[in-house]
This record gives sequence, C-alpha cells and structure tokens, in this order.
Amino acid sequence: MKTIFFRFVFTVLLIFQSTAVSTLNAAEFEPVSTFSIVGRDPETGELGIAVASRFFAVGTVVPWAEANVGAVATQSFANTSFGWRGLDLLEKGATPEQVRDILLQNDTHPQRRQFGIVAADGQSVSFTGDECLPWAGGRTGQNYACQGNILAGESVVTAMESTFVHTSGTLSERLYAALMAGEREGGDSRGKQSAALLVVKENSGYGGYTDRAIDIRVDDHKKPFEELGRLLKIAQLNYAWNEAWTLFTRDKFEKALPPMERAAELDPDYAEVQYDLAVIRTAAGQRERAIQALKRACQLNPKLRQQAREDEDLKSLRDHSEFDEIIGEK
Repeated sequence: MKTIFFRFVFTVLLIFQSTAVSTLNAAEFEPVSTFSIVGRDPETGELGIAVASRFFAVGTVVPWAEANVGAVATQSFANTSFGWRGLDLLEKGATPEQVRDILLQNDTHPQRRQFGIVAADGQSVSFTGDECLPWAGGRTGQNYACQGNILAGESVVTAMESTFVHTSGTLSERLYAALMAGEREGGDSRGKQSAALLVVKENSGYGGYTDRAIDIRVDDHKKPFEELGRLLKIAQLNYAWNEAWTLFTRDKFEKALPPMERAAELDPDYAEVQYDLAVIRTAAGQRERAIQALKRACQLNPKLRQQAREDEDLKSLRDHSEFDEIIGEK
C-alpha cells in the first residue's frame, strides 16, 4: 500500500515539475514589446527611465535604476535579471559596453533581448537582438539610450531621441516628453495599455531614507500616456515637497526654501503645501512672506487654523499683527 502511495506522490511531483517548467518557459518567451528611454541629468545627477507598452504593468518589468550607479531598461523577451545584474556590474566599475557583453555571454537566448543602459557618468549603450520582433532598434548618445520593439517604425526612437536632446526642464519632464514623442509616431504597433516613469537621486525618497525621487506606474488604462502625465504632475510636486521637508528637518532652512517654493508653484491651491511653505519661510527668516503663505493655507483649509495655533514651528509669527486674525482669534 505504501509503495502505491509513494508512486502516486512521485507521479504528481513529476507532473507538477513539468507544468512549472512549461509555465516558466512560456513566461520567458512572452515578449515585453515596448519602447523606452533611459536618461541622466548631468546637472542634478538624476537617473531615470520612461517606458510604455501594450503589455500589462510594464513598470514592474522594464525599469531598474540605482542612484550614483546607473539605469537599465530590459525588454523584448525580457530577462529581468539584466536589471539588477546590470546595476551590480556598473557599481563594480564596468562600462555600459562591458555590461552588455557580460550579460549576453551568460544568457540562453541573447538574440531575443533588448535593453538600454546609462551609467552615472553618462556613458550609454543600447542592444537589440536579431530575433526581436520588428520594427526593433535603438539610438544612443551621451546621457541617454532609447529603444523599442514591435514599433510602428524607426521614427518612434528617432523622435524620442530628438525630443530628449532638445527639450528643457527636469529629467522627468524630458523623459515624459520623449515618451510622448514616440507615441505620436505610432509607438507600440499593437496599441497601448501601460506606462511607467522612474527617477532616482541620492536620498531623494520620503524622509531622505531612499533614493526613489519619482516612481509612478499606470498598469492598465485606456489612456496610459495621459494618466502618466497626470500622475507626473503630482509626483513632481511631492518630490519637491519631500526634498524641502527633508532639508528642513536637518536644519538646512535656506536650502529647503527653493524646493518648497517650487512645490507651491506647481500647485498654489494645495493648502498643506502653503502651510509648510509658511513654516520653512519662517525658519529661513522670511516673516512677511511666511504670513502670506499661512494666510493662503488657512483660507484654503480652515482646519489648519488649529494646527497653526499650537505649531512650535510658527512660534515666531505669533506676535505678528495678522497672526490672530489668520487663525480666527479676532
């Protein structure tokens, strides 16, 4: 009886193993057909990636980046290990071209792969295997690498390249502009479904504890480009706000002011942003401008009046002639 039982268990395990291997092989050969741009801002040191595809949640597969190291976009029949392995090799001193060669030497299906790499010094490389589905190819230059497969045509990547090179603004704005340029040229020839944008910079995450400055994804949407643009506006505000508040908590009040002012410019009707602007202006010794921001904050959200009454960060404003009126005590 025991022999029959163990034979049964062994047979089930063999069937399970065979099914698992088949599933893995199927997953390995499912193409992440997409177009992406990897970029660097030499002024800020930011590194980032923007990507779009007719593929669910492309942001969970393609973009990989590490502050002060580099950024990698891995796609087509994507080998996601190219992301973390590529970054590890860059951190150890390999150039993007050396990283490309090492990754391909140790891959079972190198001609199915497509990826772009930009290092922290701006060197770049883009690789498109001969077995990637057409149209497939890429363009590179100092501080950028753009690539795509199953595209409407070569004009998708050339438009991305031109737009990134000639567009001003923050790195995230330039990456998004390049992605939109690629979409206007036809983008992924199958259609659109998801998009993502990742930007890293040292200590730029919440509280300064991580390096993820912007990390937004649209996993499934009829209009992923428009939705990504909407999220980017919020993300840029949050990036500036977080940078300011991190500097403020470290008593770097003068350095905290410019990013806080930028956050307020991005959304002048955000009550809590105006409130923190008042706090940082106060710390930086700008009492009159702090009162203006506090007044605006309490007009937008009267509930902030109670917080202002007790906030020690606003203590030096309490003797201002307008303070009591702003908080509703006159």
